[in-house]
Amino acid sequence: MIDLTFFNEKKILVTGHTGFKGSWMCRTLVGAGAEVTGYSLEAPTDPNLFVMADLEERMNSVIGDIRDLEKLSRVFEDTRPEIVIHLAAQPIVRDSYKEPVYTYETNVMGTVNICECVRKNNSVKSFLNVTTDKVYENKEWEWGYRENEPLDGYDPYSNSKSCSELVTHSYKNSFFTDGRVAVSTARAGNVIGGGDFANDRIIPDCVRAAKERKDIIIRNPFSTRPYQHVLEPVMAYLMIVKEQYGDPGLQGYYNVGPDETDCVTTGELVDMFVQRWGEGLKWIDQYDGGPHEANFLKLDCSKLKTTFGWKPRWSVAEALDKTVEWTKAWFAGENIAEVMDRQIGEFVSVEQ
Repeated sequence: MIDLTFFNEKKILVTGHTGFKGSWMCRTLVGAGAEVTGYSLEAPTDPNLFVMADLEERMNSVIGDIRDLEKLSRVFEDTRPEIVIHLAAQPIVRDSYKEPVYTYETNVMGTVNICECVRKNNSVKSFLNVTTDKVYENKEWEWGYRENEPLDGYDPYSNSKSCSELVTHSYKNSFFTDGRVAVSTARAGNVIGGGDFANDRIIPDCVRAAKERKDIIIRNPFSTRPYQHVLEPVMAYLMIVKEQYGDPGLQGYYNVGPDETDCVTTGELVDMFVQRWGEGLKWIDQYDGGPHEANFLKLDCSKLKTTFGWKPRWSVAEALDKTVEWTKAWFAGENIAEVMDRQIGEFVSVEQ
């Protein structure tokens, strides 16, 4: 179990705090008593989880573009964070084909900007850049990628995150060898959970179909992905920044994903969602001729397990239980902040 009391009164800067993963991250940190500053664009969806999570009055929320180095620098100078967690990104593969320049500007130069701010502010002791499982050169093989595999994402999103990794490696080697700040990257698999309203993601598509009482459209039911509940990577990120804060020797590059038994096809995932949702919901296979996306992707998380004694807590089936529970609570008009706090509490109390 991660000891969240470590974060009490710690000054923490989270970029991308208004997004899906960022909102779960900030709700967790605020509940732990951290002094949280968020730096992000306005929430990217409507509805949006950041508002639902009742966070605006409980943290310092700064609306800004990660490409704006001058504004980002002022935020660092004003808040003097001890821990920095970089989540801000253009995260949608299909959108990266539509807006490749914006994707590279955000995901590459955004990383340069955050690294530069870390370099210039000696308050920072622990820095984590969150990337993706898609940074690897995907050879469509059946075993999981390890951290020493070549980086070469195919599409503009995946490739820009590969570049983000390389930027982080360069700053680490060029400016942080004195041990002043511990630097890691985390490469996470596909996340699911309550409150994701993004376009072109399968669980949000399922939720929208359920709300509208329509069939779920699946573009590629046979693609395999490492699906995990959003709290899995959130807690792993917090574990990494906590442990390297105390021991910089633990800094490195870490995969964060489920066990192999929870790497399922999109069709299997939606089958499980439909079974849990009920109400006659069903899906249909309808390929739309869209751009290239990988068919097969798994992660080998041995390094994270060996280094920290970590292991996943919720199976993909349990992750879907929590997602459906959250969504039905939202449909019923329940207090979402309370639902999130309850699920966070359930997650950290699971026996490893």
